Amino acid sequence: MSATIDFRLVKQLWMFLAVAEEEHFGRAAQKLGMSQPPLTKQIQVLEQSLGLALFERSRRGTRLSPAGQAILPSIRRFADQVSKLEAEVREVASGQTGILRVGAITSAMLETIPDLLDEVSKKYPNLKIFIQEIDTVEAIPALQAGELDLAFGRLEGDIEGDISWKALEEARLAVALPASSELARKKVLSLKHLENEPMVIFAREVSPVYFDMLVSWCRASGFSPRFQYEVRSVASQVAYVSCGQGVALVPATVERLAPENVAVRPLKENIPVVTAAIAWNAKSYNPMVTAILDLVPTRTKK
Repeated sequence: MSATIDFRLVKQLWMFLAVAEEEHFGRAAQKLGMSQPPLTKQIQVLEQSLGLALFERSRRGTRLSPAGQAILPSIRRFADQVSKLEAEVREVASGQTGILRVGAITSAMLETIPDLLDEVSKKYPNLKIFIQEIDTVEAIPALQAGELDLAFGRLEGDIEGDISWKALEEARLAVALPASSELARKKVLSLKHLENEPMVIFAREVSPVYFDMLVSWCRASGFSPRFQYEVRSVASQVAYVSCGQGVALVPATVERLAPENVAVRPLKENIPVVTAAIAWNAKSYNPMVTAILDLVPTRTKK
């Protein structure tokens, strides 16, 4: 069976519907923006191809034949479906509907994405959004491969290729440590205070730039950090600290989530870190990406 669409037939069915509704070839031609002779010719061609007389013509006008009356409901349904299809195509082209594939780290799914997606859903109710949990290191390859339209993660520094990004949330770096420890008695800590402390840090495989940045800051303070555990999220860092397994360099905003046995102390050094960023492939065309980027102004938290 051929899958080819006979667009000539589609056009002829529109003409049939116009004549059926106007009951007059002249008025139907005017409605269609054409002259009457070509309209009459196309209806004749349609009747010949179907082997049916669709209209009864007389001096009083044009009426549907019994065959024409029989197929009229189906033609009207067809016309309605074509109109809906045309509207959907226009919506897709303008980015008002379609599918958006989003990847995000866990913290972004808890803090950054819910409010954003709520705003997006209100503005674009026909947009379908699919979210999958990812590590930051997975974001760039997925965007490059076209597997994701947007990604939320902890991004720092320059990214090669066609991937663009901007920070959504920033915070100063702080220290999470057991509330019962000697260091927790201090109101402010410096990196040097952590020289002999076992540390729980983001795994380099999860966020290489973030990992390297923390190491460089420690070395600039005169020591190489003692990494006892490498984990995949801030929540895991806090959990290990809660179990007395070391200290952790974390965003200061973690303080509101920390349990009672974990103290969060500010650092003397002013080290801003990106806690959430949005990334996209600048070479991939999806109008909804541009629309969403307009809804996510950078917000900085102290």
